[in-house]
Amino acid sequence: MRKFLIWKYKHISERNFVFILSALIGLVAGLISVLIKNITFAIAYVAELGLSLTRNGLYFILPTLGLFGVYLVVERLYKKGVFNPIPTVLYALSKKGGKISGDKFFFPLITAPLTAGFGGSVGLLSPTILSASAASSTFGDLFHLNRKTRQLLIACAASGVIATSFQSPIAAVVFAIEIFSLDLTFASLLPLLIASLVSVITSFFFVGGEVLFKVALTESFIVNDTPLYLALGLVAGLVSVYFHKVHFGITGFFQRIQSKGRRLLIGGIFIGITLFAIPPLYGEGFSVINNLLVSNHDAVIEGSLMAPWASNPWMVIVLLLGITLFKSVVMTTTIAAGGTGGIIIPALVMGSSLGNAVAKLINQLGLTHQVSEANFTLVGMAAILAGVLQAPLTAIFLIAEITGGYALFIPLMLAVSMAYLITKNSIEHTIYTKELAEKDALLSFDKDQSVLTLMTLESVIETNFVVLKADMSFRELLQQGVAKSSRNLFPVVDESEQLVGIILLDDIRPFLFDQSVYDQTKVRGYMTRPPDTINYEKDSMQRVMQRFQDSGAWNLPVLKQGKYAGFVSKSKLLTAYRRELINFSN
Repeated sequence: MRKFLIWKYKHISERNFVFILSALIGLVAGLISVLIKNITFAIAYVAELGLSLTRNGLYFILPTLGLFGVYLVVERLYKKGVFNPIPTVLYALSKKGGKISGDKFFFPLITAPLTAGFGGSVGLLSPTILSASAASSTFGDLFHLNRKTRQLLIACAASGVIATSFQSPIAAVVFAIEIFSLDLTFASLLPLLIASLVSVITSFFFVGGEVLFKVALTESFIVNDTPLYLALGLVAGLVSVYFHKVHFGITGFFQRIQSKGRRLLIGGIFIGITLFAIPPLYGEGFSVINNLLVSNHDAVIEGSLMAPWASNPWMVIVLLLGITLFKSVVMTTTIAAGGTGGIIIPALVMGSSLGNAVAKLINQLGLTHQVSEANFTLVGMAAILAGVLQAPLTAIFLIAEITGGYALFIPLMLAVSMAYLITKNSIEHTIYTKELAEKDALLSFDKDQSVLTLMTLESVIETNFVVLKADMSFRELLQQGVAKSSRNLFPVVDESEQLVGIILLDDIRPFLFDQSVYDQTKVRGYMTRPPDTINYEKDSMQRVMQRFQDSGAWNLPVLKQGKYAGFVSKSKLLTAYRRELINFSN
């Protein structure tokens, strides 16, 4: 490897090497996507055929068995608990320099197929992105790449997974930019495109022209439908807000349950009851989307408690709205109870059900001409996806590429914009970003905030200060402090290393040559309180910068577990900020 790195340094420029790596990561992302999908299909086949449960109507117990399998893997093998895939990647980007441990590559390949293969109502895209991102991080370790390049390659991995899954390279690039807040430059755009294209080619090599969604547009956009698509966007925005509220509420409920076994039991029972009532919630839900796209609602309603009323359009609308509302509930319960999965495919399922239900409602009311149920289904998918992910461009380009053109571009923009605006004004942070925002570990398109997020407090703490004791004499202060230090600031601590004050050289300058006070006075008589302090465990770099701004100080002490740990100087902080800004913008 050392010989190869030397050869690379001599013969391949850094930019060209990034292009090569992006193609390699696109290939790996494509292979991982195909692998995780086939593992899931294999588990689903064994679960349904081997146990013969679907034939006697007991399929709703399968998700509980899947959760139990994940529980055994996590508790016996991994022993570190479950993790949310996309937030894990985002945290690695902001706080770990783009480094993701190798176990994040293997375990999603096991736990996600167990969850979804046994019918858990979750998607596979997020775990696949985590696994591919961990693989790209391994390349970063292997070739000693810097943080900026690591972050770009992780975005390439995510882009590759989306491109492979939907065979939509443009939407994949936009997804990486929107979700990872990637700085859009030619240097970052070209590797993303390369990774996406290689992933799509990989997908074609293994599955040919087979796609997740089979769409054949037969009706074009009608200008008179503009208010109807805006209404769909409005409803989709409200449903997206509901999605977030449900997710945070259910997740909070399960977090209060200490026993993981009890979580599994409660979640499994609830999922089983819900699936018994609404069988279309079983699994990822691709069949629901594809059936609705061809107006085959009979296949969707088959097996549900409403099946006897399949000929009643109002009952079909009620069932579709039930799928819309309960898909997020079952998905969140599956994850909160211990499963592994993502939210992208469930969001698309919700959007397809909502869009189809709205179209059926409009047609039943007869207030206007008969609208296209397929078009409303597609636009509903984009609107919910935009609201849930707060990624409007991803939603628009994904559906545009799935449909093979831009015939629905105007209704997509109408509905997506409406849904996005409603969600953005109602929910500050998404499911992906809420926890990270609370930790001040979230990258964003705000360059100043992102640079501060990437900085670490540890890197700017200075410890070359002479520490004084409060009961020292003034003579000891001069001999052990002033004489041995090049700094004009001295921290003062008590016997337990708690900071009790500071001494400035300017404050004691008038007494330096007054020997009458050398043995008569103590250090505590000259110390003052610092203008503010920095809490090592709690203060983010944004908060540290704000403390300097509010106090006007040039140096602030750092307290670690309540004890003195050093100082942060404004000059070093600003120097580190400028260095990080240059690296971030490069």
